[in-house]
Amino acid sequence: MEEGTSKQIIAYQIKLSGPLRDLFDINLSLLPVHLKSVHTGSEESSSTIRKRVEEARKRQYERYGREICNSRVSYEILMKTSPLSPDQYRTLQQFSNKKNWSNRTQIKVIRLARTISDLEGSIGITDRSIWEAVKLNSLTERKAGTGIKANGL
Repeated sequence: MEEGTSKQIIAYQIKLSGPLRDLFDINLSLLPVHLKSVHTGSEESSSTIRKRVEEARKRQYERYGREICNSRVSYEILMKTSPLSPDQYRTLQQFSNKKNWSNRTQIKVIRLARTISDLEGSIGITDRSIWEAVKLNSLTERKAGTGIKANGL
């Protein structure tokens, strides 16, 4: 009976925490940086970043046929235009079970992975982008309440 009770508690926590977690796409922790600090030269220039974002938005427009971003497109259209491979789906399910994610949280991770893939110039959702999205979502869970909200493209 104790095992059934713990499953009920976890199910209830997922039901409650899902909508709360959905309020945050990504939490960015900000640290002060001295403006005269030495740059290593490995950082991207703002013009390079702008170009990558513009290209990613163009890909999204071409994919969806209208001006809509990955964070706002319906799940059905997202899966129709960017389906996960069976291995990717299995990996996501394993993380979801381990971390007790709600369906909404899983969808947010997929949307984030799609955005990461767009920024990398990839046609499909890559395994690496799923891993990055999972890490970002896990970081958000650990640091909930610290930082600012940043929406996907």
